[in-house]
Amino acid sequence: MGFGDLKSASGLKVLNDFLSDRSYIEGYVPSQADVAVFEVLKAPPTTDLCHALRWYNHIRSYHDQKTSLPGVKKPLGQYGPAGVIDSTSGPVPPAAKDDDDDDLDLFGSDEEDDEAKKVKEQRLAEYAAKKAKKPTLIAKSSLLLDVKPWDDETDMAKLEECVRSIQMEGLIWGQSKLVPVGYGIKKLQIGCVVEDDKVGTDILEEKISEFEDYVQSMDVAAFNKI
Repeated sequence: MGFGDLKSASGLKVLNDFLSDRSYIEGYVPSQADVAVFEVLKAPPTTDLCHALRWYNHIRSYHDQKTSLPGVKKPLGQYGPAGVIDSTSGPVPPAAKDDDDDDLDLFGSDEEDDEAKKVKEQRLAEYAAKKAKKPTLIAKSSLLLDVKPWDDETDMAKLEECVRSIQMEGLIWGQSKLVPVGYGIKKLQIGCVVEDDKVGTDILEEKISEFEDYVQSMDVAAFNKI
């Protein structure tokens, strides 16, 4: 697994695709995994790599807190999608040649192949029929979001109004409260229930961050399956 060479266009594209349905490199909160990847990048991704750029700007906001983020840094090659060769690793050794070619039955019976095919098709049909009888379950999650303002002069009532104005199929807003974070600044802590296949944390973060006059950043404080 890995992103490849993050100093190349191909490596950055792998990173962008990887973050298309994720908010962070690992898990649902910023961690040392994000710091490890962030420190490799010498400059922000270009605007055409929108997911990577969103993630880069978000992690950059933790510049003064990066040492306190949870987790332990691992080698860069241990992060990212499977099937991508880490540029820091050596070449992948070729697969060993199978010396048991004599055991292959190159003249197997066509009748046995036909029979096996019929059995497989029958089992697939039985499985499909059984699955069709079961009611479809809608996977849902309960989220608790921390929405941080820019300063103590931010109109928090207007900030919450902006957040609740986001209406999407599969999204239900819940209770909220203001939580002090220091120096007279309070963050908005708001709950919501989402349908997993319709609303992701990255979509919520993107839409909430659009209210840039009020919102500095958004974090997922808690994530629970329902």
